[in-house]
Amino acid sequence: MIAHLSGIITEKLPASVIIDVHGIGYEVIISTPDAERINLEDQIKFYTYHAVRDTGEDLYGFSSLAAKKLFEMLISVNGVGPKAAIAILSLGTPEEVRNAIANTDAAFISKASGVGKKSAERIIVDLRDKVGIPSHYGATETKFSLANTIGPEDEALDALIALGFPLKDASAALANVDPNLSTEERIKLALKNR
Repeated sequence: MIAHLSGIITEKLPASVIIDVHGIGYEVIISTPDAERINLEDQIKFYTYHAVRDTGEDLYGFSSLAAKKLFEMLISVNGVGPKAAIAILSLGTPEEVRNAIANTDAAFISKASGVGKKSAERIIVDLRDKVGIPSHYGATETKFSLANTIGPEDEALDALIALGFPLKDASAALANVDPNLSTEERIKLALKNR
C-alpha cells in the first residue's frame, strides 16, 4: 500500500494533481482546500489512500494525517464512497468537517456534491461518537474559515494520531491545550492531561 507521496506538483487538473516522485507521475485526487493551497512546482507531501474498484484504481491525497483518518471514517459509513468522502472534505478544513459531524450539522454535510440529507444524517449517526467533542458549538461556519482551537494542518494532532491515538481521543486531548504553544509543548501537555 502507498502510505504517502513526497514530490513536486507538475500538473493541476480540475479534481486532482500530478505529483512527480523521482520521475514517476502519480495522479492524486485531493480536496478543494488542498487544491487551492498548492501551486505548480511546489514540493509537497500527501498522505494517501489507495482505492481499488472493479473498474479501476484511484489514489486520494491528504495534506494531514487527520484528514486521511477522517476520510477513512467517512468511507466506513454504508453508502459513502471515496468520491462522496472527498466531496465532504472539500466543504472546509478537516476540523470544520469533524466539528460539523460532532455538532450534528446535517445541513453542512449535505452541501457536499452527491450527498443528500439522508446520507448526511447517516454519517452523523455513525460517526458522531467517533469524531470527538466539538471544538466549537453551533452551525459550522462558511467554507474555509478556520476552527477556533485546532487548525487545518495541526502538527500536534497529526503527531498524536501517528502515536496511535484515534481521532476522537487526539482531538479531546488537545481540546484544552493552548493552540498558540509550540507543537512539542502541545503534545507534552496533551499526553500529560490524558
